Amino acid sequence: MDEEKEPTVRGEGSIARASLTTPRSAAVAGIVFSLLLSIALVMIRLAVPGEPGKDGGWLADPSKRASVGLAINLVPFAGIAFLWFIGVIRDRIGQQEDRFFATVMLGSGLLFVAMLFVSGALAGGLRLEASALGATAGGSDTWRIQARITALLLNVYAMRMAAVFMISVATISLRTQVIPRWLAFSGYASAVVLLVSIGISPWVQLLFPLWILFLSVHILRRSWTPSTPLATS
Repeated sequence: MDEEKEPTVRGEGSIARASLTTPRSAAVAGIVFSLLLSIALVMIRLAVPGEPGKDGGWLADPSKRASVGLAINLVPFAGIAFLWFIGVIRDRIGQQEDRFFATVMLGSGLLFVAMLFVSGALAGGLRLEASALGATAGGSDTWRIQARITALLLNVYAMRMAAVFMISVATISLRTQVIPRWLAFSGYASAVVLLVSIGISPWVQLLFPLWILFLSVHILRRSWTPSTPLATS
């Protein structure tokens, strides 16, 4: 009889370990993504003017070019962490997920990462050209056009996909009660700001990684108390 019960006990232990590991993995991935993307965005904003294709004075400063290069190198790791975050979140929601919003969440998340990578690759190419030509690179019409395309890709399209991702995650969270209501509603508010105010100030881009950071910290804190539900009333 003892031998027959042993597989069941092991199975329960595996399920318990999985239920603890999954939210912590999501939290760690979300925190890593938030920190890396925030650092990259801040470094770029401090080094590059609001219109990189209009003011090329920063190209003559080696320290600013190095800062931009470091920020660009952080982007792939931020994207990898975000993909891991999406996968673990979907695994955590499981059968409770709404197929429509889950599809929107996955699609917007993948599009965000794709456009983040493309804008990072374009920015890397522009930086290499600037390193070779110096401040004279900013006088090229082709360089200015590519710089503006890179800025539009990141500031307009990628960030609006980030807003859609936030709306879908917040909606799924409200339906499944995975996170507190205040955190979900703050996601809605941040998404609206990203959708309508992205052209006012480039610093509003930080709302996305900051919200993911708050969400990840909440998931991590709740994962250490498995007897307590992830959401609070």
